[in-house]
Amino acid sequence: MKLDVIKLDGGAAGSIDLDEALFGLEPRADILHRVVRWQRNNAQAGTHKVKTRSEVKYSTKKIYRQKGTGGARHGARSAPIFRGGGVYKGPVVRSHGHDLTKKFRALGLRHALSAKLKAGELVVIDNADTGGKTAALAKQVKDLGWKRALIIDGASVSEDFAQAARNIDGLDVLPTMGANVYDILKRDTLVITKAGVEALEARLK
Repeated sequence: MKLDVIKLDGGAAGSIDLDEALFGLEPRADILHRVVRWQRNNAQAGTHKVKTRSEVKYSTKKIYRQKGTGGARHGARSAPIFRGGGVYKGPVVRSHGHDLTKKFRALGLRHALSAKLKAGELVVIDNADTGGKTAALAKQVKDLGWKRALIIDGASVSEDFAQAARNIDGLDVLPTMGANVYDILKRDTLVITKAGVEALEARLK
């Protein structure tokens, strides 16, 4: 399928043939959901921790005699029923991540790209080059109407362009290897350079 290519100043720059296997799929929400869930779970720190009964600092001496007090029987002040006692079955340090095959992750990325194209939220630009000027790039982004956009460049992002985009709110830049389902779906507009399209096709074929 063909898609028009534009320049950052809004001018036309010809057209490009997009691979049907990457951009022509019927997006499936279940596949996208599984990949996003895998990403977010792997990103979770899992460093939450509470002290159990064996870890709180209390004497292990029986707090009062077993019988004759008229109250309930208790052994130690570290029991979960008391204030300051250990927490029963509380969170512990662990990994929240789970496995997902490489083929399925690649499939999810293909469905994310197809979803953006189907929604009319995919833009292909000639190249990402502004001479390192934030003001110039900010004006171009505003003129193009991009509010929350992700720009995917080729194998590497130009240092000048990355520096220019750094302080623009709602604009993020990634190299091809950093392209992922969560970041693509989170933005309103997906912008890919011609070099980025070629690199994505090489990566996902």
